Amino acid sequence: MSHSITISQAAAERIAAIAPAGGLRVAVLGGGCSGFSYDLQIATAPEMDDLIIARDGARVFVDPASLELLAGSEVDWADELIGSSFKIRNPNARSSCGCGVSFSI
Repeated sequence: MSHSITISQAAAERIAAIAPAGGLRVAVLGGGCSGFSYDLQIATAPEMDDLIIARDGARVFVDPASLELLAGSEVDWADELIGSSFKIRNPNARSSCGCGVSFSI
């Protein structure tokens, strides 16, 4: 299985704007209404064992435990009428809750 994770152009621009010296930490936690939930945080630096994904000066940090559940995913930025936020487009998710933060495998 490929562990590639990509960053959309929109997400790269947003990450570079809000965390120019650091990056966005993307993790998967147990819990949420569908079994797993995404945890997104601004980070000043990667942890020692993080995978670092870079695009156009933006960086995303992913811990090894989350990597398998995020394999093939895209980190995107959605600017919608109801609000703007980072979105994870995860091909491994069989279902997700209405808010898009929780998913099941």
